[in-house]
Amino acid sequence: MIKILYNLKHYLSVVAIALVLMVLNTSCFGDEPDGCEADIEKAVLHVNQPEKYFFQPTDSMQVVLSTDSVITFAVRGDADVSALSPEFTLSPGATVNPASGSTHDFGHGPVTYTVTSEDGKWQRRYRVNVVPTMITVADTLRYDFEHFELEPATQRYYIWHNTQPDGTLGNDWATANPGYRISMSTAQPEDYPTTPLLQGYDGAAVCLRTSDTGPFGKMANKRLAAGNMFLGTFDIRIAMSDHLHATRFGLPFTSRPDRFTGYYTYQPGPTVQDFYGNPIAGRTDSADVYAVFYRNHDAAGNEVVLYGDNVLSSDLIVAVADLGYVAPTTQWTAWDVKFVYKKEIDEQVLANRGYSLAIVFSSSSAGGDFIGAIGSRLCVDKVRLICSHEE
Repeated sequence: MIKILYNLKHYLSVVAIALVLMVLNTSCFGDEPDGCEADIEKAVLHVNQPEKYFFQPTDSMQVVLSTDSVITFAVRGDADVSALSPEFTLSPGATVNPASGSTHDFGHGPVTYTVTSEDGKWQRRYRVNVVPTMITVADTLRYDFEHFELEPATQRYYIWHNTQPDGTLGNDWATANPGYRISMSTAQPEDYPTTPLLQGYDGAAVCLRTSDTGPFGKMANKRLAAGNMFLGTFDIRIAMSDHLHATRFGLPFTSRPDRFTGYYTYQPGPTVQDFYGNPIAGRTDSADVYAVFYRNHDAAGNEVVLYGDNVLSSDLIVAVADLGYVAPTTQWTAWDVKFVYKKEIDEQVLANRGYSLAIVFSSSSAGGDFIGAIGSRLCVDKVRLICSHEE
């Protein structure tokens, strides 16, 4: 009988996931033109003497997530970008204009490509940038969460832009908000796990809240979603089937991180629940506030990002700055944590963008296992990454 019940529960979980994915796919053709059959899936930039263009050989190829509308190739600061010919892998049957492989001068800014689905019903526009990238020498990087907007394609949830050292706005911050849309498609932007807080420590802040995922989440045994924000990308295509690998932590970083500081408030929710939604007696929810510095290529030269299952355990980690216990407080409270180095930095690898940095915030530290307290609320503001560099 126990085995039958287990198999039935497993079957219902699989059915629930299938239903959720069907709803997601339906939304692509129903409530808004997501361009689900009009995607650039991969972009490649072939050049002569790639070592003069790219910091790493893998920089010449970009896997494009379904939520991306901007594709950026980072090249060396002295690279000639006046006549380049990016090539694209498209959704089956789709076409692109200008044509894949056509030559353009990227020195005047991004080039816009329009992808049309095979049936001609849907279109998506992509901006392709080729950006000469200088090595970061700023002693302090500032993340103030002042620049946010509703995600342009759907207007369903918020995204954030950070100010780059040159004063431009980047798209380095990611959240799992796109995944929450799968289970709570009727949620308003303010109901998502990660939202702006207009009155932060100094101007706007970001608020992360552990949220109920509703009936679909219950059927799929994904009963809650921790509010999170991190440097990296979120892959919505595998969010249901492999949620830990949907969070891709880290972006190339060319300075030596020394300290990680900021301000937070944290209020745990009233009841911690386990994977099955049962209350865990005597347990109080906890939050995550940490940064990880790691090698972004393995010994064989393969590109590496860290995921939810190895962001604090990978052998490629060089240094970690972890606040550890996040004491509950309703007052804005400062943190200042030094990076603890496990390995030496290779200066040549650093100069060639061979290290990445991940900054991670979560309202429930076990949220990746769908364990936490609904209502837990972590707010962060005025985050600083203080670096040192070789002159």
